[in-house]
Amino acid sequence: MDEHMPGCARCPFEAAGRLCQDEAGKAPPFCPTANQPGVSERALEELKKPEVYEFSRQASIQEGEGYADRELGYARTRPLKPRIVEIVEFARKMKYRKIGLAFCLGLRQEAKVVEKILDVNGFTVVSGVCKVGRVPKETIGIRDDEKIRIGCFEPMCNPIAQALLFNDARTEFNVVMGLCVGHDSLFLKYAEAPCTIFAVKDRLLGNNPLAAVYNIDTFYRSLKVPIDA
Repeated sequence: MDEHMPGCARCPFEAAGRLCQDEAGKAPPFCPTANQPGVSERALEELKKPEVYEFSRQASIQEGEGYADRELGYARTRPLKPRIVEIVEFARKMKYRKIGLAFCLGLRQEAKVVEKILDVNGFTVVSGVCKVGRVPKETIGIRDDEKIRIGCFEPMCNPIAQALLFNDARTEFNVVMGLCVGHDSLFLKYAEAPCTIFAVKDRLLGNNPLAAVYNIDTFYRSLKVPIDA
């Protein structure tokens, strides 16, 4: 591995003692804060765009407001709000009125609740399920033995159509719920409005993918070796 390739996840120093946190902090050889100041300079150029500046400013304000007791010092701060509340508050800060809700059919009950929460808070909600359009999986070359329901008609997930629906409806902000790995990538690629992730899919772990990471030294120790192809 190139020792100068950005590798923040491999940083050996405690968070408070890192160069990205403290001007006098430490930096490993692969630290982008130390090695690639031009990246931050280019990012700051983007922030000169009024709409990007305001989005970034409000996101940072929202981050701070997610904690209580800040006046008592960092060590005594505590979390204050669930993510759904932060989504509502951030959308209000940005003065958005129309929100897109892209969801997986498997999270249809959860999507119904989220839509009600957004609606009761005064937003117009445009929602699109992953199977919109009822396009057969054969359209993208899927064999019968590659389906979930072998021997049956099965519509493909259609994240590009979800994104286009929202683009046509001129949503101002999109909320993503439980789209499959890869399908979420296509939705984010084609959606024109800014997006946020509310929930991610994990079929095995009840949509809590970090459970495998938290248990890396016990139940999921097998992930420490290469995953079989």
